[in-house]
This record gives sequence, C-alpha cells and structure tokens, in this order.
Amino acid sequence: MGGGKGHHGGAWKVAYADFVTAMMALFLVLWITAQDTKIKEAVERAFRNPFPAIGTPTSSGIMPPEKTPSMSIERGNFQFSSVVELNALRRIHQDLRQNLPSNEETAESLKLDLRADGISINIFDKTKKPVFKPDSFEFTEYGNWVFSTLSWVVAKYTNCSVHLEGHTERKPPQTAANGASTANRTNYGPWELTADRANAARRKFEMHGVLPMQIGKVSGYADTIPMPSPDVETIIKPEDEINRRVTVLLKLKTGA
Repeated sequence: MGGGKGHHGGAWKVAYADFVTAMMALFLVLWITAQDTKIKEAVERAFRNPFPAIGTPTSSGIMPPEKTPSMSIERGNFQFSSVVELNALRRIHQDLRQNLPSNEETAESLKLDLRADGISINIFDKTKKPVFKPDSFEFTEYGNWVFSTLSWVVAKYTNCSVHLEGHTERKPPQTAANGASTANRTNYGPWELTADRANAARRKFEMHGVLPMQIGKVSGYADTIPMPSPDVETIIKPEDEINRRVTVLLKLKTGA
C-alpha cells in the first residue's frame, strides 16, 4: 500500500514536466514566427538536416555561419553572425528613422535602408534640389545643411564604422572644340569627382562630431554602381540622375 501511494504521488511531477515542455514548445513557435525570413529559413534548414556531415562548416545556432560555400563573403562586407547583431542594427535603423530630418524638402533627398552589410543612407544630388554645385564637390547651401544635420546623428553611433561612397550617373563623353575628350584634357572625370565628393562628406562629418576613428572607408565609384531598381516595374538606368549620390554605410564594428 505504501509503495502504491508513493507511485501515485509522483504523477503530478510527470504532468508538470509535460506542461513545462508544452510551454517551451509554444514559446519557440511564437519566437520563430516573430522573426524575419532569414531566420525562418535557417530554422527550416536545421530541421531538414539536423545532423550535417562531419567536416561540413556549420553553426551551433540557427543563424547561418560566417564562412560557408553558399555565402559570398567579400572583404569589407558585414555579415550577420548573430541575432544580437541583427537586432542592434534594427535598433539603429529605427533610431535613424526617428532622428533624421523628415519633411517634404528632404523626402526625395534621403533614402534609408537596412541591408545585409549594414545600414545605408543615400543622399541624392538631384537637379531640382542639388546638394553639390554642378560638376563640383563644393556643397550647395542645402547640401551643407543636409550633411551637417546628418553628421550629428551619425556621430552617436560610435559602435559603427562609417563608410562613405561617391557615385554618379553615366554621361556621354564631352568633346572639346578641338575634338579631344574634355575628361582627357583636364584629367578630371567621374572617378575624381565621386572620390572628392565622398571626401567632402568625410570632412563635413568630422567637422560636426564624427570621430576620425569612426571613418572606415572613403571611396569614389564613378558610374560603376547604379542604384538598384526597387522593383521589376521601376527600372533605374545608368544614365538616370538618381545614381548621382553619396552613400553613407554604417557597419557594426567587430565585437560591438
């Protein structure tokens, strides 16, 4: 009798263990459904192949590893290596949306995106609202205001490396009166212009609070990297003026 009583008295422990297991399963399901597509795909891969072959690069978590054959890792490109880093970039992205100027005047001049390699801020040099004087790296009054305001916001993120890129649209070569190319005659073309504009942005940033140690790269790409088309219906051509821009890319520093 005593043994039977002890046996039935432990039944609540089994029921409690089942309850805890069910709650944990519910928590995992709710957590997974709240994540973005990348994490969901990683979880799906983990269930499809829970026991990868020995010697195959894997990750101990649900995020994809930093170095696998399927990931094209280029020098200088940021890769999400943990949920913590992804969430940190999301917080910065949200903070930027709240702190960057948002009015009709700047709506077409600034574009903020969360990318796989960090957070990009594109500042467009449009004909109707230029930030640079024509064919120059000298700021217009409006451009001076835009970059000064942006620099105060960017300066807050000391855990980020700031990359500055100059871009422009493709133009037909200009011909001088004697038939020689203007670019060849002056030795100053799109490469020099975009590099100088990126450097002008760097100087403005450092003048308004961004530390020199925060600057990770300053580059001019001429017309080699057009803006990506937002959808299949809107095609951006290399000749479109939207390609004339300075891109500010914020990347989390290693270990940040």
